[in-house]
Amino acid sequence: MASIHKNIPINAPAHEVWDAVRDFGAVHTRLAPGFVIDTKLEEGSRVVTFANGNVARELLVDCDEDRRRLVYAVVSERVKQHSASIQIVADGKARCRMIWIADLLPNDIAPYVSSQMDLGCAAMQRAQGSSPNGPQGAERVGQTPS
Repeated sequence: MASIHKNIPINAPAHEVWDAVRDFGAVHTRLAPGFVIDTKLEEGSRVVTFANGNVARELLVDCDEDRRRLVYAVVSERVKQHSASIQIVADGKARCRMIWIADLLPNDIAPYVSSQMDLGCAAMQRAQGSSPNGPQGAERVGQTPS
């Protein structure tokens, strides 16, 4: 299984960024505008339309207010497994880090998903607060033994 890790510095307070992340139906307006162009809520899920034309159904798995962590799974015939989490961690009073992890199968889609996550990271930084160092990208893209 491929595991993609992004660690994104954001120049905004953790509580403000978390408020945008936890707003499950507003990815296109609050969290990553430009990368996501539309979001429609359905029972327990959202249908996300990306700027490149791809559409994904994302099932809400958990929204943990105390840990500032949102977990979702992509439901698709083309993807055997795709679960992801976004967690917001304070880095002082005026900054935070967004830890975005995706685990997926088949392994050969990992480079594409990682590149799309990089675009999402850049959009989130623009919307939430830019980093003086720019997007950090993947800390690790690897495969776990099956």
